[in-house]
Amino acid sequence: MKEFNNMMKALRFRFMVAALCVLLVTVVAQSRAADASPTPPARGHQFGRGGSGEFFADYLNLTEAQTAQMKGILAKENPALKPLFQQLQQTRQQLKQYEQGSYDDAKVRTLAAQQSAAMVELTVQQTRIHSELFQVLTADQQATMKSVEARRAARMSRHMHAAPAAPAAAPAEQ
Repeated sequence: MKEFNNMMKALRFRFMVAALCVLLVTVVAQSRAADASPTPPARGHQFGRGGSGEFFADYLNLTEAQTAQMKGILAKENPALKPLFQQLQQTRQQLKQYEQGSYDDAKVRTLAAQQSAAMVELTVQQTRIHSELFQVLTADQQATMKSVEARRAARMSRHMHAAPAAPAAAPAEQ
């Protein structure tokens, strides 16, 4: 059971990392598109349009100044995150070779240690960035964000502790 919980924690962490990647890519793409387009956007908020960032921008009612400040933070931090994501991708590809080819325990352990170190650094960077983004919010927006995160955590907890479905009965042999 402990192994299952650890696996689920790792899966949740990977999902959060993937969601953050999507958010960062969306923000960078939108900021580049906004810079290239002389036409002002129809709405005031462009932070994370098209993904979860859009939800938060609308739900938290971010001002244009907050949106610009958050874009600036993400643009400033993107160069530090990019090599970490690249390193993780490279190690995953290298590990895949050992999954599909001949297995070498020492090399896999070395790659796993490299991947672990990159994940630690990525977690530190992401936590710092989230803290910076959180500080841009007003007290009311911070309270709203905490409420959203608490509801999401409760939903995930319920999902993780839900009883697994019973396996389908095997057809009777004749």
